[in-house]
Amino acid sequence: MRTNLVRSVIAIVVLTAVFGFAYPALMTGFAAVTFPNQAGGSLIRVNGKVVGSRLAAQQFTSPRYFQERPSATAPAYDAAGTTFANLGPTSTVLAKNVHAAIQAILKLEGPYNPGLTVHGIPVDAVTTSASGIDPDISQAYAALQSRRIAAVRHLPLATVQKLIREHTDGRSLGFLGEPGVNVLELNLALDGR
Repeated sequence: MRTNLVRSVIAIVVLTAVFGFAYPALMTGFAAVTFPNQAGGSLIRVNGKVVGSRLAAQQFTSPRYFQERPSATAPAYDAAGTTFANLGPTSTVLAKNVHAAIQAILKLEGPYNPGLTVHGIPVDAVTTSASGIDPDISQAYAALQSRRIAAVRHLPLATVQKLIREHTDGRSLGFLGEPGVNVLELNLALDGR
């Protein structure tokens, strides 16, 4: 029995050293060399200053900017505490959250989109993503916001629509997921005009 105990302890120590320290260090080093931007958090810099990450949403409240999906984190858009809402289709909390988001969108976008009803609001505009801080919105949600952005910034609608197209990422590997518009990059492009 003592021999088995010693072997077990040795196995635990060796496996912990290999798979708990050596392998993660090797993969971290490999990622830093092969994919330095992604391994560093896909940070976006403007004039040498970090303004955000391509991978995490941040809150924009001014009507001059495209709005992101609702956040599931508290405080809002906290990348240190990503979470999902975990609310099912029969949840009264989900229903209240969606109703509040619908009312906010109708109030914000309604003046720029005459005749806008709940049926014209994309689902991603009123629901949280799996991570709670998804940086992308659908092309439909970007299109809904484009008239407001054009009016508030005094830009031609065609210019705003062109920026949306330029900042739309296609499907992963050409067939996975849906195309998405990165809100931070799009808002930075608007500021750069």
